[in-house]
Amino acid sequence: MLNKSKSSKSNATRKTQKWALILFTLFIILACSIVLSISIGYVSIPFSNIIKVFLTNTPGLNRLFSYPVSTVDTALILQVRFPRALCAALAGAALAIAGAAYQGLFRNPMADPYTIGASSGAALGATTAVIVGLSVTIIGINTMQIFAFIGCLLTVFFVYAISRVGSKVPVQTLLLSGIAVSILLGAIVNAYHSLFPEQFRRSAFWLMGSFSYTEWADVWSALPFIIIGSIVIYMFSRDLNLLALGESEATHLGVDLEKMKKILLIASAFVTAAAVSISGLIAFVGLIIPHVTRMIFSPDHRILIPASAVMGAIFLVLCDILARVVIAPTELPVGVVTAVCGGPFFLYLMRRKKKVDTS
Repeated sequence: MLNKSKSSKSNATRKTQKWALILFTLFIILACSIVLSISIGYVSIPFSNIIKVFLTNTPGLNRLFSYPVSTVDTALILQVRFPRALCAALAGAALAIAGAAYQGLFRNPMADPYTIGASSGAALGATTAVIVGLSVTIIGINTMQIFAFIGCLLTVFFVYAISRVGSKVPVQTLLLSGIAVSILLGAIVNAYHSLFPEQFRRSAFWLMGSFSYTEWADVWSALPFIIIGSIVIYMFSRDLNLLALGESEATHLGVDLEKMKKILLIASAFVTAAAVSISGLIAFVGLIIPHVTRMIFSPDHRILIPASAVMGAIFLVLCDILARVVIAPTELPVGVVTAVCGGPFFLYLMRRKKKVDTS
């Protein structure tokens, strides 16, 4: 018994060390992606200048390092490209975490904030705030984010309610309901654009998914939503592991399913609304990233959720770079880039599931 106990502890330690190494490596890749995003653009900035600007402007380090860098480069890095890269990373992490939560909750790799209508609900809420004309900031949280959260939450619960058959939620019904509701809400948003063109002159590009107008205020306003929601989701990683065995098995093992579903739906709405409020409608990040992370690393949600967050951040930062350079100097909406990647991937998952169901 003693040897078995030591062996299990040793295995757990090795697993923890492996997960720590995975996350450390992913964070290094993310940092490199952000530096690359800052460097590339209409005006190219050398890597050396980026490092000099960060060393010179970081509290504590600026006492040790002081390099002469042009004010133009400093302003471009710190006021334009760095907050844009951070917004892309935050949105990617939020959408990937929400996707991992939805896929675990509904036990299907095709569930994500876009396919179940959460992103469209958040977009409708945000555009409604623009129509109403409210522009209030409370404790760093603006009206657009509050409306986005309300729209996202109401949409998710509505889709969940109309998809429910007895005590079960059939996956195909959920996906079809989510897509149908997304189309309906998208039509309402388009109607807003037709009826109130002046209010939406700037947000038309945003709704297709873009970080063109992001600034530091967006980073600070979205960060609390994403951090709180992500922590709550991670707290249920063990329950999501048990749910993978089946609802009855999870219940027998002590999981309060109804409580877990409600909390995860609300937490996922938090992070999805935060992402949509700064990025607009960006599809398929929550679909692709958790599925790929699950295949590469592990289906264990204790590593799947944090690894998906970092991989989602990397993916969206790289997509934003592509959006800026593919047809430079014109910029594509980043939502177009993610749709080009995600559309074929969604079809692949559908075909794969069809084969599994018929075998």
